[in-house]
Formats: sequence, structure tokens, C-alpha cells
Amino acid sequence: MESHDTLQRVGMHFMLKGEVTANIKGMRRIMKTRQFEHNLVYSPEPEEQVNVDRQPEINVFALTFLKDRFIELAHHNGPVLERYGESVENDRPVFPDRTYQMTQRMMQVIDEVKNCQFNGGIKRLFLQSKAIELLALQCEQIELYDLNRRPARSVFNSTDEEKIRYARDLLLANAQEPLSLAELSRQAGLNEFKLKSGFRKVFNNSVFGYLSEHRLEEAQRMIRTGNRSFTEIADDLGYSSLQHFSHAFRKKYGCSPREFQAR
Repeated sequence: MESHDTLQRVGMHFMLKGEVTANIKGMRRIMKTRQFEHNLVYSPEPEEQVNVDRQPEINVFALTFLKDRFIELAHHNGPVLERYGESVENDRPVFPDRTYQMTQRMMQVIDEVKNCQFNGGIKRLFLQSKAIELLALQCEQIELYDLNRRPARSVFNSTDEEKIRYARDLLLANAQEPLSLAELSRQAGLNEFKLKSGFRKVFNNSVFGYLSEHRLEEAQRMIRTGNRSFTEIADDLGYSSLQHFSHAFRKKYGCSPREFQAR
């Protein structure tokens, strides 16, 4: 398949089934995207050729940002996005130097888009938010990969670990009204990138994944003591509603808070 598009766009592609091979003018190599892989591509050239072999089924979820909108999003939003934004602004090609696997959250967002129940302006707002979330998930994955392949001089050190543990203490101390990543980073004396990657190194979890685990462990302890209602527990732990609390509890432990209490 060949295309000629004079409207410059940055494309995001998520291969749900099958595989395609793209030959885009200006790129150094042919780019193959296989099942459950994703990419982020920009070419200043209007010509593109995609080879699709005969296969039982193919399913691609794709969206594009207009060039100016992508540049606007890229400013001050992390090293990967800023690097890509600079390339797009200067009409240099952007494409991954390796393949990246789709994450469970990416699949969930795509499913949320496909099953969107909103209409009109609210639907447009919802879809824009999901497009930006997918872009953020892609950049986070690339940032973590870049961190892991940095030379030894930038290896996580003991001072960084102390700051990460201090950030953990701040996170838990404000569990009912969690600090933003920006505020947590500022108080701990780390940039957001190092905070996120460091949390995964030290605690094998994301910042808010760790907070969620802590909340649910606390909820389990509170239910065992039997001193508070489920509504009070949800409120004490910072859940927005009893329903949200019950859903998170069931997802973690395989039963509702009431079923757990009965056991």
C-alpha cells in the first residue's frame, strides 16, 4: 500500500493482530511492527509504503497528532517527548530504534476508546485525553528503557535511594490526599524521571502502584479489626467513593470487603 499525504502528522500505531512492514522515505531502515508491539513515527516526507503479507487477520489501532499539536504537547513534558518534539519541529524523522511491547494499560486505554459511551463535545474531550494518555505511556516506557541502558556513571546511588525512601514516606504520610509527582519530586530533591525509575528499582512498583498496594493492605487490616464501617475505611484511605474502594479491593484480593469480613 502506498500513500501520499501532504498534511504532516505524528503517528502512533498499536498492532493488536498481525504485522506490517513500513518503508518510509528518509528513514534509515525498514520498520516492522508485529503483534502486541507499538511505535511512534514522524516523517517530513509525504510518501510512505507499507507491505502487508497475506495473514488470517490484521487489527491495527492508530491515531495521529497534527505536527503543531504534537510540538505543543512536547514542550516541558519529559526528555523523550522533548527530544521527539525537537525533531518534529526541525523536520527530522522520528521512529523507534527498537520494538516496544504493548503494556496491559495500553490495551485497557484502547478498549476504553473503542467502547466510549460519550457523545458530542464530551466524547471529543474523552478521546483527546485517551490519546494523550497513550502518548504518555509510550514515552514512559521509552524513558525507562533509556535509563536502563545508560552508562555506569549514571547508576542509581545510595543518596538517590535515600531520597526515594524519603519520597515513599512522604507519599504514605499524605495517602488520603496524595501529592502530585511534581510535588513529591520537589520535596524529595529528585526529578520526576528519577523518582519514577527509582521507585521501580527500590520497591519494584510505580509510585502510585505502591500507594495503591499500601492502601489495600491497610484496608485489609482495618477490616480485620472491625472498628470502622467500609465507608469510613474508604474515606480514611483516600478513595473517592465506596464503589471505587470495593472495586480495587476485589481486584486485589478476589472478593469484596464484605465477603472478606465474613470469612
